[in-house]
Amino acid sequence: MNTLVSHQHNRNVLAALPLPDRIGKPSVDDIYPRIFDAILEQRIAPASRFTEESLGDVFGVSRSIIRRVLARLSHQQVVILRPNHRPQVAAPDLEQTRQILHARRLAEQTLVRLACQAPRPQDLRRLRDLVKQEQHCLDRGERGPAIRLSGEFHLQLAAMAGNAPLLQFLGSLVPLTSLALARHEVKSRRHCAWQEHLAIVDAVEGRNVNEAVRLMDEHLDHLEQKLLIK
Repeated sequence: MNTLVSHQHNRNVLAALPLPDRIGKPSVDDIYPRIFDAILEQRIAPASRFTEESLGDVFGVSRSIIRRVLARLSHQQVVILRPNHRPQVAAPDLEQTRQILHARRLAEQTLVRLACQAPRPQDLRRLRDLVKQEQHCLDRGERGPAIRLSGEFHLQLAAMAGNAPLLQFLGSLVPLTSLALARHEVKSRRHCAWQEHLAIVDAVEGRNVNEAVRLMDEHLDHLEQKLLIK
C-alpha cells in the first residue's frame, strides 16, 4: 500500500516515525522533517492524494500544524496545493531535474567560494554534525532522513556564504533535488554523499577555494549521473 488510506496503515506509519525530542506539543519544526522524511521514503507516495485530516491523524497533531507544514512544503514545490483539491506530492520530470541541477551548479559554485572566505568554527561544526547525522542514518538504512540531511548540508553551507538572495534561491532548488533523488534511491538503494560532503568541509575549513569548487563540481557531477543518465 502506498497511500494513507486506512487507520491501521496510519498507525503503522506513525509507529515507524521518530517522536520529537522536545517535551510538550509538537511544533511545525518538529513535524516538518517527519513529513518530509515520509515523502522521501515514499511512505507518502507521489500518487497519494492525502488530506490535512489524514496527516493530522498519522502524526498526532492538529490540522493547523499540518496546514503550516504543507504550506512550507508547497513553497519548496515539494507538495502541490490547489483550491478544492487534495494536496499532492510533486513529481519532477527529467527536464525539470536537469534545469534544477544546472541552476544549482551556477549558484553553488559561487556560494562555496564565499563560504571559504571566513569560515567560522561554529558553522564548520554544524556542517560536520550534519555529515555525521547523514552517515548514521545511512548506517541504519534510513534513506529518507539521509537525503533530507544531505540537502540541509548544502543549505547550511550556503548560509555560511552570507548572501541571502543566493541562499533563498538555493532553498527553492534543494528540496526538489531531494525529491528526485529519493525516487532514484528507491531503485538503487545507494547514497554515498556524506564522504563527498566531508571532503568539501575540509576544503572550506582550509580556505582552499579551488579545491572546494572542484569538489562541489564533482559532487554535482555525481548527482547528474544519478538523476539524468538512464
